[in-house]
Amino acid sequence: MDKKDINTREDVFLLVSSFYKKVRLDSVLGPFFNDVIKDWDAHLDRLTTFWETSLFMTRKLEHKYYGDPLKAHVKVDKENNNSITELHFGLWLNLWFETIEELFKGDNAENAKRRARKMGTFLHLKIFEARIKK
Repeated sequence: MDKKDINTREDVFLLVSSFYKKVRLDSVLGPFFNDVIKDWDAHLDRLTTFWETSLFMTRKLEHKYYGDPLKAHVKVDKENNNSITELHFGLWLNLWFETIEELFKGDNAENAKRRARKMGTFLHLKIFEARIKK
């Protein structure tokens, strides 16, 4: 398969849906997601919008993400007895990189990796900060 860069909402959806197929099957990550998300179609659409907004913020987009991913992740951590660790973020990031590399190549693909790394670090730190502020 000749790989192209991530350029459209359809490309972002392919990335997000392919990635979350892997996450849902993962023995460590799957339970966190499968126990919380009841409507996967709506969730994949929301995440597609999130990543499209993140990757193409300088474009005029039909869909823009307005939400608070930090609040959602802190809530999931709390509901799981504060059990989210750096292992979970590492596994998540490895699956994200693997999926990008299977499907895409180019500047936007590399940017998607950088943004995920930054986001994972930020969420990881903020989850632990929220535990301290209890």
